[in-house]
Amino acid sequence: MFELSDNAKKLQAQLHEFMDAHIYPNEHKHHEQVEHSENRWAPVPIVEELKVKAKAAGLWNLFLPDSEFGAGLTNYEYAHLCEVMGRSAMAPEVFNCSAPDTGNMETIARYGNKEQQDKWLKPLLEGEIRSCFSMTEPDVASSDATNIACEIRREGDEYVINGRKWWSSGAMTTTSKIAIVMGKTDPGAEKHKQQSMILVPLDTPGVKMIRPLTVFGYDHAPHGHAEIQYDNVRVPVSNILLGEGRGFEIAQGRLGPGRIHHCMRTIGVAERALELMCKRANAREAFGKPLSSFDSIRKDIARSRMEIEQARLMTLKAAHMMDTVGNKVARQEIAMIKVIAPSMALKVLDRAIQVHGGAGVSQDTFLAEAWAKVRTLRLADGPDEVHLDSVAKIELRQYR
Repeated sequence: MFELSDNAKKLQAQLHEFMDAHIYPNEHKHHEQVEHSENRWAPVPIVEELKVKAKAAGLWNLFLPDSEFGAGLTNYEYAHLCEVMGRSAMAPEVFNCSAPDTGNMETIARYGNKEQQDKWLKPLLEGEIRSCFSMTEPDVASSDATNIACEIRREGDEYVINGRKWWSSGAMTTTSKIAIVMGKTDPGAEKHKQQSMILVPLDTPGVKMIRPLTVFGYDHAPHGHAEIQYDNVRVPVSNILLGEGRGFEIAQGRLGPGRIHHCMRTIGVAERALELMCKRANAREAFGKPLSSFDSIRKDIARSRMEIEQARLMTLKAAHMMDTVGNKVARQEIAMIKVIAPSMALKVLDRAIQVHGGAGVSQDTFLAEAWAKVRTLRLADGPDEVHLDSVAKIELRQYR
């Protein structure tokens, strides 16, 4: 289980080299270009520049297991690469491996027909456009996907969509051209057959961007999280994914890989936070001695290392099971790591912030924004409580 293929090792080494040469040195430039842009939602020049370099280096679409579209890596192999990319907020997009595009591309690759793939998957794979996933609604508890109430009503050769969504991540950026919208096509059907997913071009009349949402004050430009009103939006019947009533099924297939990708990136965040904490503890002095000589800080460093290793091993186990026995059998492992990884990273980030003092909550390190982003992961793709309930149900079933 611990051995990587030669191809994965080569890609991992290339990724590290690319991160050292192009990502870390340009993080400050990325921040400056976003902050001083005339349009905060426009593509960031340094990211567009580095995309060309990444594609030329063969570090592109690494997330897709299908060799026809992606690098043909297993989930276990990709876990090691995703962790490296997760160390920087700007990195995943540079390699065309950022959410929600990864999940949307997998969805269209797995559930879309050839026409849908030609029209939307190909430009997404090329990095020419971006996308959003429009599922969560402000008026219902969206952690239970069967509550999704946005209306998708068929009228002749069209579907008419009415509803309000929020946390449609990626919708604000000017290159975001397509949304996968989940809504209700048949309120009278059985519980898990009422919803469907449909492709909605964001320039369709009736799609109204109400506002960008912030996360603890961060707007995450140029990516952004949008509140969207779908007001009598009409799209062709051919835009439905897989067929009416298949939305819940697609959601389960889409969110499994998406959840573990979040966990992989989160481990990269925690690893970088620990690295900064150790460097800071060695470099700074207080009360006449290095911070690293204080027992409380040494214990925080030790706990952080142990917790990262535990979470990494669980993530790799889940990825290995997804490869060998399938996502459905691995659902308990996926649920467990989805709870464990963000909580672990938040603790490590909090300790690193404490060691950095005032600098830790400023914009001078990546720590504060990373904490805000990771905190959302205890809610994204299902809150902790839903995953804990799933773990308990599977566990209890063994003893009936």
